[in-house]
Amino acid sequence: MNDNAAVYFVDRHIAEGRADKVAFREADGAKRSLTYGQLAREAARFGGALDRHGVRREERIAMIVQDQIEFPVIFWGALKAGAIPVPLNTLLSTQVYDSILSDSRASILVVSECLWETVAPIVQDNRYLRAVLVIGDAPEGTESYQAFCKDAPEIETVEASADELAFWLYSSGSTGAPKGVRHVHSSLQATAECFGRDVLGITEDDTIYSVAKMFFAYGLGNAMSFPMAVGATTVIAAGRPTPDLVFHIMKEERPTIFCGVPTLYAALVFEQEKAGTPPEHCIRLCTSAGEALPREVGERWHRLWNAHIVDGVGSTEMLHIFLSNRPDDIVYGTSGTAVPGYEVRLVDEHDEDVAEGEVGELLVRGPSSAEGYWNRRNKSMSTFAGHWTRTGDKYERTPEGRYVYCGRTDDMFKVSGIWVSPFEVEQTLVEHPSILEAAVIGRADDQDLIKPAAYVVLKDGAEKVDADTLKGYVKDKIGMWKYPRWIEVVDELPKTATGKIQRFKLRESA
Repeated sequence: MNDNAAVYFVDRHIAEGRADKVAFREADGAKRSLTYGQLAREAARFGGALDRHGVRREERIAMIVQDQIEFPVIFWGALKAGAIPVPLNTLLSTQVYDSILSDSRASILVVSECLWETVAPIVQDNRYLRAVLVIGDAPEGTESYQAFCKDAPEIETVEASADELAFWLYSSGSTGAPKGVRHVHSSLQATAECFGRDVLGITEDDTIYSVAKMFFAYGLGNAMSFPMAVGATTVIAAGRPTPDLVFHIMKEERPTIFCGVPTLYAALVFEQEKAGTPPEHCIRLCTSAGEALPREVGERWHRLWNAHIVDGVGSTEMLHIFLSNRPDDIVYGTSGTAVPGYEVRLVDEHDEDVAEGEVGELLVRGPSSAEGYWNRRNKSMSTFAGHWTRTGDKYERTPEGRYVYCGRTDDMFKVSGIWVSPFEVEQTLVEHPSILEAAVIGRADDQDLIKPAAYVVLKDGAEKVDADTLKGYVKDKIGMWKYPRWIEVVDELPKTATGKIQRFKLRESA
């Protein structure tokens, strides 16, 4: 039996009669489309081109590729050939790309033409790269992706076991330098079945649009493995997901499932409330991940769109969401309960289970856990503890069995001996009518005692609100000791490309 993931996600659809069904449709740029049949042929041809070039099994194929129809072709083509695709964040700096390319030892790099200038300064000195392929016009010293694939034989999908390495993802860098996370073939189908099928209920008739890009674990599931598991259609867009672009795609492309992140949901709600008219869409269901969704944002979204947001928590290490609300059982302000097929625990610093209502670190075990980090043995040993994976998230469990996010382990701090959840303070601040976003960190006062400090972004056109008013607002809502002692208004918060707030950068600048 061949457990290569490409058999299930690509080859199977031809046998089941979906060769002419559109798998991917571009909503911007050239607005091209790709059927399941075309995907199968082009992926087999790219795999054949790799084989012709002498690429051996488990060699890494680095991808700095926008969300365009070449992305799934390259990803599945590499799997068909037994190579390891490594999709990379398309918004990184030259220096970070240099570090990741050296760390992964990729032998082939595929780059979208518009991203070439960022990587151009580093490819010549990289000792591992044997070929650099550019999708579009190829500069001197590179080869065009089209020429690389031309006349290549269409290979059969190589045999692979379920436990064999399939692809790598690099962590988003919300807490520091990105780490190579190695996943096996079976993980893709596991997340597609446990979350895509059993929680979201995605069907062949759905059209999915994910603002999270496919290089991100959350986006890889939303835009590729989940819809491809059932033969659905994905709308993809290379451009930055501004509210204007998202509204346009909702209206013109008519997705039925929308996958966003909390920051964008907040911006869309603000813009729609400002417009004062009902949004044009046919969305039946939404998802959110990356950071916990503020209760206020979820409730306002539902009032405007008449579609619920299924908020959950996942990680690059677990590939997708493992703790989530359900479409018919949503309590905004919580992360719900364990996804079918997964188990979660809350433990203290001694790895003992904490009592109900107490804060503990969230551990998870399930079928999609990563095989480990590349070149990070100590970090692998501390994160992957047998069957359990440490998430680095702090949670508490309610009497109803739901899990409430408190913050990252690195972000939590005690005030007067009591744990303070930065997220709880942030959620309270964004409920104020003038505040669009907030981030809270711990900062030492004159007595070297840790107290909350807040950074807030005002809504466009909002009247400036003084710090004392905001402090009083938090005191009244959640308690005297939790209010921020310092409040700074900023134009924007530091974030990863996937929308996660980088609180460590705020701590470094404090």
